[in-house]
Amino acid sequence: MNTIIKMYHTIASWLDHLSDMPLLIIRIIIAYGFWGPGMMKWNNIGNVAEWFGSLGIPFPTFNAYLSATTEIGGAILLILGLGTRIISIQLMILMLVAVFTVHIGNGFEAGNNGFEIPLYYLTMLFTLLIFGGGKISIDFFISRATLA
Repeated sequence: MNTIIKMYHTIASWLDHLSDMPLLIIRIIIAYGFWGPGMMKWNNIGNVAEWFGSLGIPFPTFNAYLSATTEIGGAILLILGLGTRIISIQLMILMLVAVFTVHIGNGFEAGNNGFEIPLYYLTMLFTLLIFGGGKISIDFFISRATLA
């Protein structure tokens, strides 16, 4: 039994060295997830504005540009790990708007265009809001330089 406990602690100690990898992976996945829709919005901004108007979103043209910019800018900032907590809040707001204007009426399941995928995004963004970008981020180096 003692050998199993020692082996567990050895493995746990090794895994502790990888504790910032999940934050990097989350940032990359979320960035990839926002980049595509952001680019599609920019390439079709007039249609997006019309769609936003049909959903009852106020100032649809302004909000089409705002959401496209937030998605593209957010993707870039998340990849860099720059302003991770700040952009996470903005992207969470974007996801909440998407949930309540598009997805909620379709139930939970992603296959029905429900709120399942936005909920996963919200969960990952909340993780980044709480933990930040981790040690593999520009935020970490800025923080270290300013606190030194």
